[in-house]
Amino acid sequence: MSQSEQEHIDPPGTEAEMTPQADHGEASYRGCDKLTGRVAIITGGDSGIGRAVAIAYAREGADILISYLNEEEDEDARETARHVEAAGRRCVLMPGDIAEAAHCRAIIDRAVDEFGRIDILVNNAAFQRTYESLEEIPDEEWSYTFRTNIEAMFHLAKAAVPHMRPGSSIINTTSIQSDKPSPMLLAYASTKGAVSNFTAGLAQMLGKKGIRVNAVAPGPIWTPLIPSTMPDEKVKSFGKDTPLGRAGQPSELAGIYVLLASDEGSYMTGGIYAVTGGTPLL
Repeated sequence: MSQSEQEHIDPPGTEAEMTPQADHGEASYRGCDKLTGRVAIITGGDSGIGRAVAIAYAREGADILISYLNEEEDEDARETARHVEAAGRRCVLMPGDIAEAAHCRAIIDRAVDEFGRIDILVNNAAFQRTYESLEEIPDEEWSYTFRTNIEAMFHLAKAAVPHMRPGSSIINTTSIQSDKPSPMLLAYASTKGAVSNFTAGLAQMLGKKGIRVNAVAPGPIWTPLIPSTMPDEKVKSFGKDTPLGRAGQPSELAGIYVLLASDEGSYMTGGIYAVTGGTPLL
């Protein structure tokens, strides 16, 4: 991907607007039945990392419910569903705002109604905006960021756990921002620190149930969230400061989400797994 070709787009941002287009593993991911017969819920599954995870999970044999924000993302959600269904799996689409606790519970109820079970919960959806000063951050937006990025994980997990069996998996998307916060992303980075701690604590709480809880901490990944929420100059240089010298593609995260959901990750819980292009996460 040529960083100089990246262009700013307005939020929430869609895949079709991105220049260049992101790679979600559409042409590259090959499954080998690691998730056969399982059911996964993926929030923010319409685009970006969520789409890459949905494609991988479907090709590994899972049926999927994709949660996404609103009708502006319908086209992205339908495109993700097309890839899931091309792999021979079912895909249920459910728009709505996970900042609302009632909608979180509705997502879980819909999955149980449609599939009769829940094996994997991927808490991936997030909201971010950049600001130069504390005074610029609107009070409501600060609260909304926390409701979307961390409170939703609590409501979704609380509703899902009664339907999860031993061997099930909860995977939360945190961020390198949890360890190396940018002042321009104060609200977002604060929520991601909370996500990492929520993951570690919940893993200990659910261990006796045989439910594993882990988090993936991406570095700079080329998704619609980036050009729709960051200043143009930051977009143009996005990822260049990593040891690998570039931003990552959503497809480059799919493997860790598969591992953490599968039996191959059966002794992995309470962990934070960095996919950062070489920037240390300690």
